[in-house]
Amino acid sequence: MPRPPEPNRICGPAAVRALFLRRPQQVLRLFYTEDRRRIAGPLCQHLARTRRPYREVGPQEMMRIAGTQHHGGLCAVAVARFAEPLPGHALPPDLPKAPLLPVLDGIGNPHNLGAIARSAAFFGATSLLLSGDQRQADLSDAAFRTAEGGLEHLQVLRSRDLPILLKGMRGRFLTVAAVAAGGLPPGAIPRDRPIALLLGNEEQGLPSATLEACEARVTLAGSKFMESLNVAAAAAVLFHALGAVPQAAA
Repeated sequence: MPRPPEPNRICGPAAVRALFLRRPQQVLRLFYTEDRRRIAGPLCQHLARTRRPYREVGPQEMMRIAGTQHHGGLCAVAVARFAEPLPGHALPPDLPKAPLLPVLDGIGNPHNLGAIARSAAFFGATSLLLSGDQRQADLSDAAFRTAEGGLEHLQVLRSRDLPILLKGMRGRFLTVAAVAAGGLPPGAIPRDRPIALLLGNEEQGLPSATLEACEARVTLAGSKFMESLNVAAAAAVLFHALGAVPQAAA
């Protein structure tokens, strides 16, 4: 019998608060340092009601528990969460409506995944789609930490065959590939339907099959001094430029 996956260690005040807000039933235990007592108090009360353990620890023990020095004085251990595999080659019909759906294909750095998720949630996205590429990172402790709670506000899906899925999305979404050169400026991209924005590996870019499945390409123009942005930085700029903003701010 295969061993169950290791629980996630979700660190930092923003990420832990979002975890308790969105899926409190999946929190297994909580650790905090002395300087985080005020933040931890209401969370500990919830855990006491549900008979889940919590404990104040010193800095060195917190670093050992969290597995990183970037823990922010708060670490929740939670049921492991991964991207939900799509059963077929179509998005769920009840996918929450949003102006933009970020699609990651071959982005292996979990910090980039987390940073993109943070920006996506900030600009009003409700879902995140990952490709089946073996290089593509899944949800992890590092991704949750970098996302600062953003992943808790996104439905994260994974496609087995992204090009086929993209072709089936036409009509429901405008599929747009972000490329380093040769694409349209963001202002020239039509806004007649939600945009599925494809973001790829920084070194190799998007696979040819993914590019061919997209209806349009977009490029950010920069100075002559730098060839391109980090993919997470480019994603944030494109999310804003393509109009993915929360309804409350529209």
